[in-house]
Amino acid sequence: MDISTIINQTPETVSKEIARRVKSLRLERNLTQQAFAKRAGIGYDGYRRFENRGEITLKNLLLCAVVLDCLDDFNGLFKRKSYESIDQLLQVNQTKQRKRGTINE
Repeated sequence: MDISTIINQTPETVSKEIARRVKSLRLERNLTQQAFAKRAGIGYDGYRRFENRGEITLKNLLLCAVVLDCLDDFNGLFKRKSYESIDQLLQVNQTKQRKRGTINE
């Protein structure tokens, strides 16, 4: 089963939605694409491609987040779940922490 069927979104749709939000915030600040790219320290062509196609490197996306004062939004990514009981916490601590995976498909 493909992950996109589970979450009903594709990486392309998510990246385009992020680009739409960044563009909206850029326009709220009344900045041109060129001025925004310069403030972020990224190339104008690369930023334009991001707004049009949703394609950007992680580093450049983080630089955009700095300009928009949204860098803290990235801190919530890939965090472990919070535990509802002490039993859940103890169960996780008893599980051996893997250093590498064994499944190779």
